[in-house]
Amino acid sequence: MQSIEHAAGSIKRVVAFRLKPGMDVLKGIEEICKAENIKNGVILSGIGSLDGAAFCNPVPLKDKKAGYGYGEPTILYGPIELTAAAGMICHDDDGNLLLHVHMSMSDQHGTGHGGHLIEGTKVLLTTDMVIAELDGLVMGRRFDEELGVPLFAPKQK
Repeated sequence: MQSIEHAAGSIKRVVAFRLKPGMDVLKGIEEICKAENIKNGVILSGIGSLDGAAFCNPVPLKDKKAGYGYGEPTILYGPIELTAAAGMICHDDDGNLLLHVHMSMSDQHGTGHGGHLIEGTKVLLTTDMVIAELDGLVMGRRFDEELGVPLFAPKQK
């Protein structure tokens, strides 16, 4: 399995939380992870309402070795329904928290959107999330020299 990086572990504990109106979703997740000292984890569930959304999607980029990378942010305005959030709670080799969160959502007309969450997505009424801390593995992210982008790099503890 040379083309697959993998590690196995288990769920250590689960943390549920609610982000309140006006809070930046990404910063809120980061705040909970720091408060609970979670550096290895996953987002199990995320739903709620958003006051606009900011996210990115992959586009062709000639200046990247891989030929792709995240493009300019997409910004949505007005009420947005967060139908699902998923992601990984990782860290770099220095222990710095690195969140990689994707979300699916729909606007007030029911049109679907989705992508890589960035700062600037605010809670409208509530955003409810459940995250799991993992045990027995390291949820790392590191710069991949071959592709020229940071990538998920799990390893056994």
